[in-house]
Amino acid sequence: MKIIILGAGTVGSTLAISLSKEDNDITVVDENPATLHHLEEEADISTIVGSCSYPTTLVNAGIKEADMVVAVTGSDEINIVSSLMSKVLSPNVKTIARIRESSYLQNKTKAAIDAGVIPVDIVVSPEKLITNHIQALIDTPGSLQVLEFGDGLLYLVGVRAVSGGPLIGHEIADLKKHMPNVDTRVAAIFRSGGAIIPKGTTTVMAGDEVFFIARKKDAKRVINEMRTKEDPYKYVVIAGGGKIGSSLAEQIEDNHRVKIIESDPSRAKKISESLLDTIVLEGNVSDKSLLHEENIEDCDVFVAVTNDDEANVMSCMLAKEMGAHKVIALINNEAYVDLVQGKSIDVAIAPSQITIGTFLSELAGDEVVKVHSLRRGVAEAIETIVRPSPNGNGDVVGKELGTIKLPLGATIGAIIRKNKAKIAHDNVKLRENDHVILFLTDKKLLPQIKDIFSPYQ
Repeated sequence: MKIIILGAGTVGSTLAISLSKEDNDITVVDENPATLHHLEEEADISTIVGSCSYPTTLVNAGIKEADMVVAVTGSDEINIVSSLMSKVLSPNVKTIARIRESSYLQNKTKAAIDAGVIPVDIVVSPEKLITNHIQALIDTPGSLQVLEFGDGLLYLVGVRAVSGGPLIGHEIADLKKHMPNVDTRVAAIFRSGGAIIPKGTTTVMAGDEVFFIARKKDAKRVINEMRTKEDPYKYVVIAGGGKIGSSLAEQIEDNHRVKIIESDPSRAKKISESLLDTIVLEGNVSDKSLLHEENIEDCDVFVAVTNDDEANVMSCMLAKEMGAHKVIALINNEAYVDLVQGKSIDVAIAPSQITIGTFLSELAGDEVVKVHSLRRGVAEAIETIVRPSPNGNGDVVGKELGTIKLPLGATIGAIIRKNKAKIAHDNVKLRENDHVILFLTDKKLLPQIKDIFSPYQ
């Protein structure tokens, strides 16, 4: 597939590197030659220096032969205009654009995009994705990562095993003994930086990062097997009243006690008028006296989502030191994420990793419904559709899950059939159009998985 990526920022570069490993013809366009030169050294790609929205640049990038254009520059306007120009030059090209400004995605503008008047085939809204991601963490106490499959039928949950949890020191098979009425499957365990493909006899140890698949209603019970029981979160403090902070408050204020700390007076006034039950405080997110006044030691979740990585890290560290139960920091610089997560900060979120899964889902082909990037891009969880082989060779339709040979590092967690979820067991037979949920400890396995479940599609 020939793909043109417009913008060589974090998301554009990560996409280019990932897709170049899957036998794609990738061209990246950016105005910064140094960035492109560095990218060329990391991946087998072509680069073009120029403005992403100029027709001449798009022609030089090969727009007339391209199958897809992915616009991820730092400007919504350039991404939209680039999509428009791409369609003018090559009407059949598929366009995917990152659009941050929410007003572009409302009312008449949204209707124009949906109708194709504004020619963006797929819109990716990072702020919305990040807000939903954080809400899922708040709604699922004890989790490190919560991912939806089958439109919410199934959850893939990452959790840090802690001493005192009922399953610590026990085999995974004991889950069935502890919870006879709950069907779940442990998809992977990460221990000391390495991946373990779990078996029933695998022992769960304190410090393990455990990923399991369960129905949404059962997820909290499984988490409570890995750590001491946590009550539902009630009091949430949000540091930063920008798009993500205000949207998060709006989504959770009905059933949580929410406070926002915002340093900009005009912004604080504006969001206080738009939110119904959220208390908005004007001040510095790292002001120790302010946090003390707001009883931060009683806070269930402290979420730092300002535009400043340093402010997010420092405010979370301070809140944790003062007694906040769980702290979540938004960190744009991915290099910092591994340094702080699990140490001074409970959950560090890299926006690019939240966003990239949506792009990968669209780029992986029609048979791959969803791709989630995990563990800072090292692993992936996917939802793919079962299709028969055109020539009958290697067909998985009608086969029991236990007889399907998967590459090392791939685990089947569940299947979705006619809007019903089934946790994967060896005797379950696959049918055409089943949706299979898999965990891949190495994202390079995706092409092999596609060949197994949707051969030659």
